[in-house]
Amino acid sequence: MEQTIIVTGGAGYIGSHTVVELQNSGYQVAIIDDLSNSNLKMLGQIEKITGKRPVFFEFDLCDFQRLDQCLAELKNPVAIIHFAAKKAVGESVEKPLLYYRTNIQSLLNLLELMPKYGIPNFVFSSSCTVYGQPEQLPVNEQTPFQPAASPYGNTKQVCEEILLDTARAQADLQVISLRYFNPVGAHDTALIGELPTGVPNNLVPFITQTAAGIRKELKVFGSDYNTPDGTAIRDYIHIVDLAQAHVVALERLLANANEKSYEFFNLGTGKGSSVLEVVNAFESATRVPLNYRIVERRPGDVEQIYADTTLANQVLGWKAQRGLEDMMRTAWKWQTEGAGKLL
Repeated sequence: MEQTIIVTGGAGYIGSHTVVELQNSGYQVAIIDDLSNSNLKMLGQIEKITGKRPVFFEFDLCDFQRLDQCLAELKNPVAIIHFAAKKAVGESVEKPLLYYRTNIQSLLNLLELMPKYGIPNFVFSSSCTVYGQPEQLPVNEQTPFQPAASPYGNTKQVCEEILLDTARAQADLQVISLRYFNPVGAHDTALIGELPTGVPNNLVPFITQTAAGIRKELKVFGSDYNTPDGTAIRDYIHIVDLAQAHVVALERLLANANEKSYEFFNLGTGKGSSVLEVVNAFESATRVPLNYRIVERRPGDVEQIYADTTLANQVLGWKAQRGLEDMMRTAWKWQTEGAGKLL
């Protein structure tokens, strides 16, 4: 019998790619998504790739009663993978209360109802923003948290603390937090990819929309950072590599192979790339010139961060496989062949 996995935010960018990997691995998936930053058409796209349409519930996870009803309808789900959250650094600086309410209340509701329905396993979508601007690079899992650079980052720190405390208090709860670095790229089929509503907050969709003529220019925020070319450095990871890591983490929990009730892992490539290196990789992979302009730094951005992924490599047996040009090539294929059909 197929095991049911609940995926919150499963119609979104990371969620939809993870649903594909879960279904391809033989799991039954139930998506909960309010479609505030995703598209219902993604369900059909997932079905085209996997041959299976996931079960779908549309509501806001902050609605406790509706979540209670939903969990009552599902037959013995064995785990929750929790993606649903507000996630734009810049917007979080402007609207901090929206981020605290949405990101923290949704987690509290899930954790409160899991014991009622006997759901013991939880995979949390965390972020490298929990580290703030680290004092040493690369960051490993023991790197101390610095003050968060944005309300978004702070919600991830707070959510991890809530998960640690709850896992300690509830003997039957097992949690893995996955701290991702910067997911980019798209599925090789170009059937699913990053589909931001309105103006993109992330670098790569802004690059592809600029190259496609949707945006006039790409703004590079800051050229005076203490980095080799003056632009900010991030660890970019291909979305399919990242999605596969969620399946690996889930299977660790289902096999009771975790060593502690609360574990956490960095997910990245272990290599930092500057904004200008990403621009150059895009132009090299696609042969499409990019119109960009350097402007002032953006509030809430850290200067540089990249991962030490040794723990995930050794303990999870997972390693990112795909390089920056592959990330840019699939992102551009999605922009030119896939994204327009869904908008």
